[in-house]
Amino acid sequence: MEQYKQEFIEFMVDSKVLKFGNFTLKSGRKSPFFMNAGSYVTGAQLKKLGEYYAKAIHDNFGDDFDVLFGPAYKGIPLSVATAIAFHDLYGKEIKYCSNRKEEKDHGDTGILLGSPIKDGDRVVIIEDVTTSGKSIEETFPIIKAQGDVEILGLMVSLNRMEKGKGEKSALDEIQEKYGFPASAIVSMAEVIEHLYNKECGGKIVIDDTLKAAIDTYYEIYGVR
Repeated sequence: MEQYKQEFIEFMVDSKVLKFGNFTLKSGRKSPFFMNAGSYVTGAQLKKLGEYYAKAIHDNFGDDFDVLFGPAYKGIPLSVATAIAFHDLYGKEIKYCSNRKEEKDHGDTGILLGSPIKDGDRVVIIEDVTTSGKSIEETFPIIKAQGDVEILGLMVSLNRMEKGKGEKSALDEIQEKYGFPASAIVSMAEVIEHLYNKECGGKIVIDDTLKAAIDTYYEIYGVR
């Protein structure tokens, strides 16, 4: 596992973004783990987060693209932080763009926030996590409506490695439906590999009991 992935896993835990316990997801599933990118709240955290996203995007999609699109609302700070990090790490100017939940009819009008998207632009979509692909359903037509645009792929923080609407993972369903690759900085398999019975921040995060709960969850909802 790449060093930045190991650091990112510990960063999620230290930032209390990746939590373990008993959680009810939006889907109604009862999960022993939960990730909320809204818990990144400090300048230092957002700076590091942008760097991890930039490295993962560079590894998966290179730097030959024009726009980072972050679906509202959580995708807005993600796209801004990552655009800054991409410039700092790779010297490449990438523009950020997001959608508005409600179209603005005065001043800076329209559905988009940030850079306009135009014919010929190559776009990478950036999100925190996806379990159903609902936000892509909403934003894909918005991006494509801007002109002759190529979407290179989607990058999320964490691949939960569980079924989406069918038997495949949400990321695989997105790739199959929309025709672009969907990747993650890390997968839950990598999280478990790095944290199981190993100290992080002076304590064991995933012990035998929690590992058993995660295994049980994946027996029901995991991708075969």
